[in-house]
Amino acid sequence: MRESSRTIALELLLSVEIDESYANLLLPKLLAKSKLDDRDIALTQELSFGTIRWQLFYDRVIEECAKRYSDEIDIKTLVVLRLGAHQILGMRIPAHAALDETVELAKQFVSRGAAGFVNGVLRRVSEKSRDQWLEVVLNGLDNQHERLAVEYSHPIWVVRALEQSLKLDGREAELKDLLLADNIAPLVSLVALPGLASKSDFEDLPIGPASPIGAQLDGGDPNNLKAFREGRLRVQDQGSQLAALALVDSFPVGKNEVWLDLCAGPGGKAALLAAEAKALGATLICNEVLPHRAKLVRQALSVVDSNILVTEEDGRTYSIHNKEKFDRILLDAPCTGLGALRRRPEARWRKQQSDVSQLSALQEELLTSAWDCLKPGGVLAYVTCSPHLAETNAIVDWALRKLASVSLLDANQVIKGINPNLALNANRKTAQLWPHLHQTDAMFIALLTKSVG
Repeated sequence: MRESSRTIALELLLSVEIDESYANLLLPKLLAKSKLDDRDIALTQELSFGTIRWQLFYDRVIEECAKRYSDEIDIKTLVVLRLGAHQILGMRIPAHAALDETVELAKQFVSRGAAGFVNGVLRRVSEKSRDQWLEVVLNGLDNQHERLAVEYSHPIWVVRALEQSLKLDGREAELKDLLLADNIAPLVSLVALPGLASKSDFEDLPIGPASPIGAQLDGGDPNNLKAFREGRLRVQDQGSQLAALALVDSFPVGKNEVWLDLCAGPGGKAALLAAEAKALGATLICNEVLPHRAKLVRQALSVVDSNILVTEEDGRTYSIHNKEKFDRILLDAPCTGLGALRRRPEARWRKQQSDVSQLSALQEELLTSAWDCLKPGGVLAYVTCSPHLAETNAIVDWALRKLASVSLLDANQVIKGINPNLALNANRKTAQLWPHLHQTDAMFIALLTKSVG
């Protein structure tokens, strides 16, 4: 069978749905084995990622056309239908071409019987425009959060959580903007590792908009950049860059400091911290409990310093042998990942509201351990790629009540020193970045310091 953008997209979609693969990790592997040109690679990415992003909306349309609930449709057939619906309603592909190609996919990947069903359903899908279908599927939905969930294809619990997080910044009126931003493919974000790369390595790429050492690549392959091939430029969200820079810039670096990245996998922030540590005369130690992720950390660090120690211990008990050892600690805590839905669209369908309480308990345990590892006078950056209040401000509030000798630095003021042009909430000390506002993932950054004596 000849590989095409559609066959690779469907292979990815089936693997994400059935095997719980991660789209952003699987797609490069599938593309590497293919012989697609740049144009077809871009098409493959939009076919697959767009289908995942708009899954809930397409399922509602499919239900209307199939006259049955989506969970009553064979899962492989449903995935094929979603892919067809995205081509018809979400892309500039002629309906007849989308329909014919998708029916062929159903024959190849499912069965001839399924192909007939797909043909009938997609013909009905093609009878209305996207706006007309939106009116149909929203008809009768009186709950505002449910309407937004369907219109912008997010689980309703995520819509509510994002609204509450925006409300803390007085930005609840921007909820639709945020939900829409989650469904727009972000540009590739690059970072120039300090001391190894410079702005000149970005050639003609625009700097920023959030990080002074970052740039954005609007299409094309970063491998075309010499510094990227050499590892001096890396792909990294600019919110992640700011999180690492905020830890370094929170106060002047002293002599012979020792730093810790407690949950370092897969190594993006660790590489940036390593470059900063090398330039400032500090020593960095990284920890990652999962061996395969620890391997990725070592690979990320190798371009900076292959001698950096990477331990493989449970972060919750790391303090047993490392009490008050570190001057600066980055705790990039495991979280729901609701801040990275632009890049990891399947996360919205994988996570459940019940996951939040389990993750919050883990975050508290890790923060307690990290705090015990911190020297008096040191600073700890608590970071999540989620704006959910239970994972962000609630954890910080808990820390301020429970941890000894703790106080909160103004992370917004520190970040303003890094980039004065960022629109941040001056009425709070914890920093919350937003995709629709800052063109970053929705990173949360809190800087906690331990008093001396």
